[in-house]
Amino acid sequence: MNQTLTSRNYNASIILDTRGVEETIDALIEQLKKAIEEVGGEVGDVNTLGRFDFIRVTDKKHLADFYINIAFNGPPDAPRQLQENLRLEKKVKRIIIQNV
Repeated sequence: MNQTLTSRNYNASIILDTRGVEETIDALIEQLKKAIEEVGGEVGDVNTLGRFDFIRVTDKKHLADFYINIAFNGPPDAPRQLQENLRLEKKVKRIIIQNV
């Protein structure tokens, strides 16, 4: 099979909600990598952007979260499967996946 037809490049921007989480950020990133591999993806670059304040605050007790960018390649249905798998994960506040 042609590699370009079966595998696509993606960039996932993820906001982690670290309230009440005892795990380190590195452990959370490893969990995200495993989730990507479970849907048939191969993880590339992982950029930890750090903790940023929200522009629009909805909870005055929660003003910032941790931002991560993960580049990966995988099958065409990988973004949908990944979002579905992480939808109920309380540590993942938002996930945006772009086709690169």
